[in-house]
Amino acid sequence: MIRKPSIAFSAADGMAAPASAGVAPYPASFRLADVATNGTTLHVRIGGHGPAVVLLHGFAETGDMWQPLATRLATDHTVIVPDLRGMGHSARPPDGYDKKTQAHDIAGVLAELEIEHAALVTHDIGNMVGYSFAMQFPAKVSRFAIIDAPLPGIGPWEEIIRARALWHFSFYGPDAERLVAGRERIYLDRFWNEFAADPKRFNEASRQHYAAIYALPGAIHAGFEQFKAFEQDAIDDKALLAKHGKLSMPVLAVGGEKSFGSTMATVMRATATDVREAIIPDSGHWVMEENPVATIALILDFLS
Repeated sequence: MIRKPSIAFSAADGMAAPASAGVAPYPASFRLADVATNGTTLHVRIGGHGPAVVLLHGFAETGDMWQPLATRLATDHTVIVPDLRGMGHSARPPDGYDKKTQAHDIAGVLAELEIEHAALVTHDIGNMVGYSFAMQFPAKVSRFAIIDAPLPGIGPWEEIIRARALWHFSFYGPDAERLVAGRERIYLDRFWNEFAADPKRFNEASRQHYAAIYALPGAIHAGFEQFKAFEQDAIDDKALLAKHGKLSMPVLAVGGEKSFGSTMATVMRATATDVREAIIPDSGHWVMEENPVATIALILDFLS
């Protein structure tokens, strides 16, 4: 007997929610669903037909960032785009922000959708969740494209986190939340400006869109919890590597030319055996905003 997924679809089943100018809505062919998984609920966009691919976003964005890529992939892939635990329009539980737990969130979504194997495409904190998923469930991952952010405890992690630009890794707690409350846009502008090769490419409409989401009740707290968990994530990642050994599926390690660059490949060669290096030219950290054409071309080529 085939188990039916316990998924609550939005009132506009089959229609993508409207987004402000600058962040394009998903095509109407995508469904929106709130999927109960691992003790929480993730907001998920689902579209297309064919081999499955999961797209995971990072901090200062949501699954909305992937719309241009998801639209292209949906022509010959089943595309699954969650908002991570506590982020976007997913539930904001009080705990579970370590990436090992969040990997089980993603496993639960795939189980509800009755998907046994998927490729992963991840960015920023999505890298950390995707990596833990690939380590814990390697048989479920066909390919892994990982974009422009380090992995706690892996490769040159200790050297990376000493960079002054990454002070936000240790910025959390009640007083940090009070400082940011009502000033979410100011705080997020710091990321969009400092980590871009050209801040103007992260346009005003997109900034307004994401700032409004991160100003929702509990959103900044949940975002800070993602960073607070890094110490535990490093412990977990080291233990997973020691227990399971290096990843064996093909890995595309992508860095923005003006951001992590070739360091992404250095990180992944410490934990994977089949690593292809790629750099997005004329881009900082925000590759989907700064150079979407090159980013999409790389991902489509890798997944093909």
